[in-house]
Amino acid sequence: ELNSLGSSEDRARYRDDLVAYLRERFEQLDEDSQRRLDSNPLRVLDSKNPDTQALLADAPKLADYLNGEARAHFDGLRALLDAAGVPYVINPRLVRGLDYYGLTVFEWVTDKLGAQGTVCAGGRYDGLVQQLGGKPAPAVGFAMGMERLLLLIETLDKVPAELSRQVDVYLVTLGDGTQQAAIRLAEQLRDALPDLRLVVHCGGGSFKSQFKKADKSGALFALILGEAEAAAGQVGVKPLREDGEQANLAWTEVPQYLRNLLQEC
Repeated sequence: ELNSLGSSEDRARYRDDLVAYLRERFEQLDEDSQRRLDSNPLRVLDSKNPDTQALLADAPKLADYLNGEARAHFDGLRALLDAAGVPYVINPRLVRGLDYYGLTVFEWVTDKLGAQGTVCAGGRYDGLVQQLGGKPAPAVGFAMGMERLLLLIETLDKVPAELSRQVDVYLVTLGDGTQQAAIRLAEQLRDALPDLRLVVHCGGGSFKSQFKKADKSGALFALILGEAEAAAGQVGVKPLREDGEQANLAWTEVPQYLRNLLQEC
């Protein structure tokens, strides 16, 4: 589940209108929501009380208050998820209880654990480092319930033999517009090679800096995807742990090529 909280200015405008809406219906709110209305009104949105949820059906929607930059950021994230074939649901009532969160918030939920369905929750807090006295830095984090995760694993027909493994392949991206292509390629490779341990570089940076990260990851091979390769449906495959020439292959050829290489390692 996904939502965007927008900027602090967006939330301030939305908070004022939400509070005004709820003040007019104060007596209809449950006790927890009445208390939160003064301390943290956005938390009313995730009330579990069915009567409060019914009351919120006609409340102002945070999505209508997002500025252009925040809306473009959220649309870009959704485009990447769509390119990767990752299913998601937009939950307009998904919020966080701490004010330093902004832009994207998310939860990983399941219907296999009854009422305790949230396994993982997090979001962006780009302004937090600066609030703590550091230099401005983008940041994202999450908390995962280990007990819930283990319970969820127990519901699987087959528990993975290894839950922590080294990297086989590191995908390097070069040039504007290659990120979505990289996500699509990565998903195709994971579908074809379910045991492949693949990392996609998502942090930008120069070719040299990305290769340093690829080497540091312990990957056996690097995939190199530039604008020309993405347009042609090709990718470079370069060994990282031994001398060898880079091979330039069509995407459809890469799974078998990697399968053969990894069998030899």
